[in-house]
Amino acid sequence: MIMIAGRLVGWIAAWFGSLFLIVATPTWISWVFLLPLVYATYRAVLQLAYFRPSIQIKRVLGQYPWQLLTDVPRGRNKHPQVEQDEMWYEFPNPEKPEEQIPLLFFMNMRTFWWMRRFGTTSTKPELKAQIEPLWFAGDPRFIAVIAATSRRSKSPRRLHLLYQRTATGRRGIEPTDWNANPAALDRARRAGAHVPDSAQPPLPRPY
Repeated sequence: MIMIAGRLVGWIAAWFGSLFLIVATPTWISWVFLLPLVYATYRAVLQLAYFRPSIQIKRVLGQYPWQLLTDVPRGRNKHPQVEQDEMWYEFPNPEKPEEQIPLLFFMNMRTFWWMRRFGTTSTKPELKAQIEPLWFAGDPRFIAVIAATSRRSKSPRRLHLLYQRTATGRRGIEPTDWNANPAALDRARRAGAHVPDSAQPPLPRPY
């Protein structure tokens, strides 16, 4: 959080600095500072867009430990079990390991980095290797965080929030409990997911 806020302040300062140079310098040279102004605007907006997910990521990591997974099923085409046409990973159901649950990448400005590394037949192997093995923390029935492996420190980087649409709390989308036990529901709730009360009867799954 502190790092994100610091970067935001830094890019806002860079934006004002570039604007000052455009105004203060002669017209024939001021255009040189236009590119830094546009880039600072883009980076500032990117940091603002990541501020809320970073809070959710912190909540997830406060409830679930990191796991280092290999050979996680993934795809860039529509998953056969869901309606949305998005990239996806599949993770085992914590209570039924034989059941695979898809988690989708709902598009945002930070999804492009992962899209390039998900790969096609023409993707360079070194790009694909950046997300193998995969860091994972969470419950795929509700909300989770994934991360790539830093080749230098062997620690998670490029943290990305994934969630089921039914766990977002958005208007018109009812939460579902996936037949999870009460402890799992309480844990997901503490992690920031919207889930039914454990005393309520189970709702149908989203697919």
